[in-house]
Amino acid sequence: MEARNALKQRTGAWMRANLTTQGYGVSDDERRSLGLALRFSTGTCLMLVVVALALESPVLVFALSGIGLIAGVTARHPFDYLWNHAARHLTGGPPLPSNPTRRRHAFKIATAWLLVVGTLLAAGATTVALVLGGLLVAACAIVTATNLCLPSEALAWWERRTTRKEVITT
Repeated sequence: MEARNALKQRTGAWMRANLTTQGYGVSDDERRSLGLALRFSTGTCLMLVVVALALESPVLVFALSGIGLIAGVTARHPFDYLWNHAARHLTGGPPLPSNPTRRRHAFKIATAWLLVVGTLLAAGATTVALVLGGLLVAACAIVTATNLCLPSEALAWWERRTTRKEVITT
């Protein structure tokens, strides 16, 4: 039982750290209460991308890239509004906070990825589009299941590498 509790605590700390990397500053209690809410937009996109790829529909992929663009340049993902004004009332969940900068940058990366996949589908390069789309599905599934956002991790790593450390003199 103790080992199970320790594993649960380590997992919770890891998932909170993943959210911190995305730019959220949340406690374990906040993380637990926002668990479903923070997964709603990525989970909804995940399902829609799977449908778009199954249908091999460049139109649907391009529509999803438009949603991603809005998510990348505004404080709210369009599906956050669906959560805040409808789904949360059905689940009893809390309202979503605004998306932090790193999460919005991740949405911009997904938007570019969707544009490439849509262009490949429209050009008839279906196999390449489906492979790249499958990689996007995998990345989206990872963030939806674990809060581990690979683009946010890469951006955080880049920021650590490029941030100058200034020497303070007195």
